[in-house]
Amino acid sequence: MKYGISSRLGCFAAVLALSITAVGCGSGAKGSNKDITIGLITKTDTNPFFVKMKEGAEKEAKAKGVKLMTAAGKFDGDNASQVTAMENMIAAGVKGILIVPSDTKAIVPSLAKARAKGIDVIALDTPPDPQSSADALFATDNLTAGTLIGKYAKSVEGAKPVKIAMLDLNPGITVGVLRHNGFLQGYGITGSDPSIVCTQYTAGDQAKGQTAMENCLQKDPGINLVYTINEPAALGAYTALKAAGKTATTMIVSIDGGCSGVKAVQSGQIAATAQQYPLKMASQGVDSIVAWAKGGKKASGYTDTGVNLITAKPQPGLDSKDVQFGLANCWG
Repeated sequence: MKYGISSRLGCFAAVLALSITAVGCGSGAKGSNKDITIGLITKTDTNPFFVKMKEGAEKEAKAKGVKLMTAAGKFDGDNASQVTAMENMIAAGVKGILIVPSDTKAIVPSLAKARAKGIDVIALDTPPDPQSSADALFATDNLTAGTLIGKYAKSVEGAKPVKIAMLDLNPGITVGVLRHNGFLQGYGITGSDPSIVCTQYTAGDQAKGQTAMENCLQKDPGINLVYTINEPAALGAYTALKAAGKTATTMIVSIDGGCSGVKAVQSGQIAATAQQYPLKMASQGVDSIVAWAKGGKKASGYTDTGVNLITAKPQPGLDSKDVQFGLANCWG
């Protein structure tokens, strides 16, 4: 990992195992804004979703004239690095911390420690478990996102018998659970339905998605519908299906709305995806902490940052946006 502090901007950042940088110090600052420091901790610094989230936070921090410290885990699920980042940010005197929890339960003691010190803690994208362990949540309604693609798949498949592979995130991670359950609700089945012939964990990774799909095909070569936690996992699944000569008979649905994912919808690799908006999550989170730090009301509860179904083949009775909308609003 690279470590860096922008000396030109004169921002202080504590650094241990993670990349922690500072941006936007004093640029256009008014009043006490230059004394406000906000932390952003994402799951990784390589996933395009989190890259765009960081860009959104940096842009808004600069616009508001506040300091921003950033950190990321080494991989999805890296709780230890997120704990270290929180310790660093607490020590640096941040007013608020925006965090995408990698381990939604294990991070809770660190969130409690920050809040006990008067730091505003806002979860982005992924709710901690329990959600109330953060002051507020700015995120996609992941249950709705899953429901949208489940309804789409059911609309296409109708009463046709299906064999479903579910390529999930990691065990117990709230965002993965919500999307999984949403798909089931949208399709109109339960987790014990016999049509689900294979469930695998992918960590949202393309290579692991490919391996998971290969494992599922070994278990049941007749799989014809694939739910994936995100588009990297979907693209990995597509690679495995292509190698097995099954892309023409198998539909993939997914969630995220990154540019590579929308292009995969455009090309027909993915039938539909549910698009979410990471830049909006980050910018609204920064705004909320700045407003509170300047004497405003602290955000609480859940703020829905929106989701849209994106497909090149719309279905009757289902609201959706076309590929052009998806490309105009994608990230990565």
